[in-house]
Parts: sequence; structure tokens; C-alpha cells
Amino acid sequence: MAKIKNDSVRRIGIIGGTGVYDASLLKNSETIKVNTPYGSPSDLITIGDFMGKNIAFIPRHSSKHTINPSNVNYRANIYALKELGVNRIISITAVGSLKDEIRPGDFVFTDQFVDFTKLRKNTFYEGKKVAHISIPKPFCDEMRNIMIKTARELRYEFHENGTCVVIEGPRFSTIAESHMFRKLGFDTINMTMFPEVVLARELGMCYANISMVTDYDVWKEYYVTQDEVSRIMKENIEKVKNLLKHTIPKIDYIGKCSCKKAAEIMFL
Repeated sequence: MAKIKNDSVRRIGIIGGTGVYDASLLKNSETIKVNTPYGSPSDLITIGDFMGKNIAFIPRHSSKHTINPSNVNYRANIYALKELGVNRIISITAVGSLKDEIRPGDFVFTDQFVDFTKLRKNTFYEGKKVAHISIPKPFCDEMRNIMIKTARELRYEFHENGTCVVIEGPRFSTIAESHMFRKLGFDTINMTMFPEVVLARELGMCYANISMVTDYDVWKEYYVTQDEVSRIMKENIEKVKNLLKHTIPKIDYIGKCSCKKAAEIMFL
């Protein structure tokens, strides 16, 4: 694995869609290009001040939303954030619900994932030695608990836990696949959470996720309209911005959690 150069600056990273970021969010902001040994990140990275914290923001699918889930350079994105001094990442994703009680418009603070992807580079360790990483709890509980407490204070509808099944995309599930995922007990479905979370852990970074529920996938056997999804997304994005506004000041650049320790690699 390539060596990280920058270990002096401290920032909190945000990975999300273009709707999450607007110019008014960050003060003294600038966009910078970061080159990595794994290729180019999805886009320029915006750094600046947000609620008294140094922030680095990257749009996962590019600023023009031109990169599909399979083609996102997840390794470059995570590596670039680490190069910029990021130790803790807040990931914002849209998800479909696989359960009645997880309704469109709700938030889910994901605590587990199951990987159903097929095509992605999912590790930094491609050397001659075989590396193993322990990841029983892939999402940072310390950051999750801060988000949960804040969402409760804001009186948002949310779910403290959730297991997300990550599919390859860019197509959505068939009805049969959706019912299969429900029977397997998954809570939500998404196309981008993996391998982001694992790559962050390999670099000793905390990773927490805010999932915005946009629809019921297709297991309810009705077709969600684009207008409906767009409306829910717009409402959720405004809530996400407010959640970030009240959450980020409470997050330290380096946590007291066990994420970094759990990133210790075993070589065989």
C-alpha cells in the first residue's frame, strides 16, 4: 500500500452527492486537485471551515453526477481524503427501504453492511503478502452515537441501527431480488457504501453513515415516480444539512473509539 504523506493537518471528511454541498456551507473554501497512487478521485475536493471545523468535501459521483456506482474510484477518494488530514468520514447516501417501518423520508444510521457487489477494487493491500483486517463493527459507534443523539434532539424520524445490502448497480433490483434481500433480513439497499467503509478502516479512519430513505425499493411491487423520489431527496437534503450543522461541532478530529486499533492489519 502507498504511504500517506500528510500527517499534520486535521480535517473531517464528508462524502456525498452534489445536493448536499453548496457554497454557503463552507467559509474560506477552496477546491484542490489531489493526485493519488490509485488514480484520480471523483472530482476536485473542496476544503474550508464549517461550524468551526476544518472540512474536506468530495462529491462521490462527481460534481455533475457523471460517475456510476461501479466506476467510482473509491480507493482514490478515500486515499485523497487521508492525504488531506482526514481521520473521520461522514458518508451521506440514498437508500431504498426493505422494511415497512423504515419509511421514505426517514434517516438510518447504518451499523452493518453486506456486500453483494462484484466488480470493485476493495482493498489497498495488493502486495505479495496476504493482509487480513478485522471489521466486525465497520461503522464508528462514537460518531454514530453523536448523530443519533443530535437527530433525537432535532426530532427527526430515524432508526438507530440498520444493515445495508450493497449491490453493484447501476441497475436497481428485480422484484425477486428485492424479496430475497427482505427474507435475508436486510434493512436497506444501496450501491455505494461498500467498499468506502472498508477502505476507510484499512487507513485507520472512522466512518459513519447517514442514510436517506427515498423509497421502498420494488418489493412493494409498485413503481416509484421520479417526482416522488426527487421530492423526498430535496426534503432529506435540507434535513441532512441541518443535521450536519448540529453534529459536526461535536465531532473531534481524532476519536476515542477503537476504529484505528481495529485497522491493525494481520499479514500471513
